[in-house]
Amino acid sequence: MPQLKLFVALLVGLLLTACGPNPRIEQEATQRPAPLPAPDFSPDSAYAFVTRQVDFGPRVPNTAPHAATKQWLVDKLTAYGAQVQVQEFAAEAFDGTTLQLSNIIASLYPEQRKRILLAAHWDTRPFADQDSVRTRQPIDGANDGASGVGVLLEVARALQQADTVPRVGVDIIFFDGEDYGEPEEEKRDAESANQVWWCLGSQHWSDNKHVPNYSAYYGILLDMVGAEEATFYREGVSQRVAPSIVKKVWNTAQQLGYGSYFVNKDSPEIIDDHVFVNYDAKIPMIDIIEYEPSNAVYFGDYWHTHDDDMDIISRETLEAVGETVLHVLYGE
Repeated sequence: MPQLKLFVALLVGLLLTACGPNPRIEQEATQRPAPLPAPDFSPDSAYAFVTRQVDFGPRVPNTAPHAATKQWLVDKLTAYGAQVQVQEFAAEAFDGTTLQLSNIIASLYPEQRKRILLAAHWDTRPFADQDSVRTRQPIDGANDGASGVGVLLEVARALQQADTVPRVGVDIIFFDGEDYGEPEEEKRDAESANQVWWCLGSQHWSDNKHVPNYSAYYGILLDMVGAEEATFYREGVSQRVAPSIVKKVWNTAQQLGYGSYFVNKDSPEIIDDHVFVNYDAKIPMIDIIEYEPSNAVYFGDYWHTHDDDMDIISRETLEAVGETVLHVLYGE
């Protein structure tokens, strides 16, 4: 997650000028039938999925661990009954490197017309620019990358084994190239400073959807959702674009007993994959992302350091997020 994402209300405001709350969602929010029973979410399974990604090594584009992780993700999603597509593309990084990137897209219940989009990024930061040691070496990205993917893999597994089918179709996208943005001190010129080098996968997909004219009722992005005692505030762009979805998700979490994680307070707007899905793809998407109000960098102290390893990952946090997402799906 980039420093660029912090305190960018002006930029986000410009991007989202035409993207106010969706009146269709607001109207239908009071017309849904009673929720169906949601399947169990296994925190041990989600934790194992996070561990497996970290065991591959840093998932930096153009590396062997990145390629091995991609194949593993495709195999897992296919094994869980999803129709899987890999959207391969090349993108230029801030330093001129050509990155070979892959968005991994899995569709469950393709016969359902009403669809919910779930997303996370699967790549990791190529350097530890917020650390004081080994700053040019890549990080494990246990939380920043692997946690959201681990939760969504477990959601896919739970859906496959569920006794009850949800009333919506589910699409899962693992975005690539989210975390290859430039450090603040390496912005080269005015043009570079104005270019969003982060979120390359969501930018590409939003302009080149895997299905022509694809849309979803709404989307939920998971980013840094596994740290011990993490707190998720109502992120600013999410509140601007889809306040009823934010309310639905946070209310669901609190009904499940996860109010200590899903806090009914607002946090500043940030640039994350959901901004491009909202603005370019025209799909209202909210962001479940850790916010640490006492930290000047928005996130926990581990962010973009070598401390982002398995030692900070909590089964309880993964469960709070994953169970909430499953109950939201089965509440439609």
